[in-house]
Amino acid sequence: MEQTYQYAWIIPFLPLPVPMLIGLGLLLFPTATKSLRRMWAFQSVLLLSIVMIFSINLSIQQINSSSIYQYVWSWIINNDFSLEFGYLIDPLTSIMSILITTVGIMVLIYSDNYMSHDHGYLRFFAYMSFFSTSMLGLVTSSNLIQIYIFWELVGMCSYLLIGFWFTRPVAANACQKAFVTNRVGDFGLLLGILGFYWITGSFEFRDLFQIFNNLIYNNEVNFVFVTLCAGLLFAGAVAKSAQFPLHVWLPDAMEGPTPISALIHAATMVAAGIFLVARLLPLFIVIPHIMNLISLIGIITVFLGATLALAQKDIKRGLAYSTMSQLGYMMLALGMGSYRSALFHLITHAYSKALLFLGSGSVIHSMETIVGYSPNKSQNMVLMGGLTKHVPITKIAFLLGTLSLCGIPPLACFWSKDEILNDSWLYSPIFAIIAWSTAGLTAFYMFRIYFLTFEGHLNVNFQNYSGKKNTPFYSISLWGKEGSKISNKNFRLLTLLIMKNNERASFFSKKIDQIDENVRNMIQPFITITHFGNNKTYSYPYESDNTMLFPILILVLFTLFVGFLGIPFNQEGVDLDILSKWLTPSINLLHQNSNNSMDWYEFVKDAVFSVSIAYLGIFIAFFLYKPVYSSLQNLELINSFVKTGPKRILLDKIKNGIYNWSYNRGYIDAFYAISLIAGVRKLAELTHFFDRRVIDGITNGVGLMSFFVGEVIKSIGGGRISSYLFLYFSYVSIFLFIYYFLNL
Repeated sequence: MEQTYQYAWIIPFLPLPVPMLIGLGLLLFPTATKSLRRMWAFQSVLLLSIVMIFSINLSIQQINSSSIYQYVWSWIINNDFSLEFGYLIDPLTSIMSILITTVGIMVLIYSDNYMSHDHGYLRFFAYMSFFSTSMLGLVTSSNLIQIYIFWELVGMCSYLLIGFWFTRPVAANACQKAFVTNRVGDFGLLLGILGFYWITGSFEFRDLFQIFNNLIYNNEVNFVFVTLCAGLLFAGAVAKSAQFPLHVWLPDAMEGPTPISALIHAATMVAAGIFLVARLLPLFIVIPHIMNLISLIGIITVFLGATLALAQKDIKRGLAYSTMSQLGYMMLALGMGSYRSALFHLITHAYSKALLFLGSGSVIHSMETIVGYSPNKSQNMVLMGGLTKHVPITKIAFLLGTLSLCGIPPLACFWSKDEILNDSWLYSPIFAIIAWSTAGLTAFYMFRIYFLTFEGHLNVNFQNYSGKKNTPFYSISLWGKEGSKISNKNFRLLTLLIMKNNERASFFSKKIDQIDENVRNMIQPFITITHFGNNKTYSYPYESDNTMLFPILILVLFTLFVGFLGIPFNQEGVDLDILSKWLTPSINLLHQNSNNSMDWYEFVKDAVFSVSIAYLGIFIAFFLYKPVYSSLQNLELINSFVKTGPKRILLDKIKNGIYNWSYNRGYIDAFYAISLIAGVRKLAELTHFFDRRVIDGITNGVGLMSFFVGEVIKSIGGGRISSYLFLYFSYVSIFLFIYYFLNL
């Protein structure tokens, strides 16, 4: 076993040869490298698979022996200063390594098909392999300096991947926004690292925790300064894990390719912040104010992320806000000291969210087969619907991921989220109410996404494809021969129908219109348009290839069964809670009890309420969004209860307020744009004015004054020595006269 641990240093470096060889090949043999590009995808998957097998082997040994292994070697030695590099293998490291490798392998296999037609195929796999290297280096780091180095590499890789399609202005802006926002947290992280080195004199986790706990116990440290440094460390996690108020980069990060979104949101970048807080929890747990701050930020993020997801039309952006909310649950659990619950939810959420993002990528891939559908249209749920018959496997997989995220038993997220909800009652009733109500919101917005995407009929908006205003007549056929005629009346009715369907995604739509029954009977999920012999066929969406479906099906298995790792039961002396046994060394370091066993009656009693709230959210989403037309009918039914008067006005204001709050991202981005971006620009303009008019003005004024004085003196000079002597003695006489009177 000791020999196995000694070779653990290869974990972060195994994926590294792929980006190096791709870069070298493109430099020396570009044609051959591009022609053999599928080989690089195979190598990426192979090397990451080796890392996965090695990580699983280490995890099995840890479960059997409950051990922690650390190996360090000196890098810089100067008098009393020694900077060491090394690796730390403990339960947290092994959990993160398995998550990164398993999800990473699935994403790489999926990407081979998803990115097959992209010119940046090789660049994509080079970035992905380097991203895996950076994240694996982060989770195996043994000290704060090493973590900070890999922390910045993770940020650089996310910048490259979010802006992968950098020729698109929105993608370029999104990666810049992510980079700048994370710089705020990273600067705080750097200051916090330096602050704790000043306090303890060490960067190593083992020494840092021991020295700091002794200082706290003996009251030999300034508590205000310690709290400030700990808050700065936490700022790095706030930015990286998209916690309020540094969450604004996450929804814009959806401009990158969908496999990147799956990797970032499941097991890499956003998980890095949770990992950092979990790693430093022995340090934070002795500072009550920081623990309260972590839980407060967590519960705010939980509720804010859920409310912002309610009215999103972009399927990936809706899932992004869902990720933000679920990360808030993990941060809340860490702030409450529930180390096991936080890591358990990190595991279950990673696989469920990877499944949802890859499922959304399959949907987007299918929608892009419709001629004329740009990337913006293929991600818009308003233009989806009716995909059940076209992508049945993706639909079932997406439904299972949705049920898991909603906390429906026996799927993965049910076991972990229910634990956090139960712990919240013991911590704070107010936090518990918010957390439980957010569980209902999660079920609502997730099934809203599901119903809008897969149920009803496929929507095609004629306004998007009809060309210019003066285009000739288009003949339209519904599931018939191209060029078949349709009456002008039916054409107008059909166009009106499709326009109405495109409005159905509005959350509590204010305007409700009736649709003619004859038009409803004409609905088909697909149309063909002919323009004077120039046929433009809007082909059917179709199921993705097996290369994309295989990772989705594997993630379905994880979503179904990974939750059983943390079943908190003890049957006939056999402990079924594998996770607690796995985490025993880390839990002992926190001086907590690792025994979370309970009987079935207690568990069911605690679970009934959370599941009931989830089903309530599902029912409301079903009532509003399930059928194609029932959203209009049901909203009319709701409005009929309050027909006129102040109550109707109040109802409209509430509906519009909720929709506007959610769709406009809580106005937080607008507030930052006005207060920070505009403020910085005004300050820059003022500084530029001061530099140009005052600083440069003084310098230029001295030069001009010298010039004018020289010109004046030049005109006075006549070349006569007697005149110069007369002026000289005159000036001397005047100065002597003044000096004489001043000294009287």
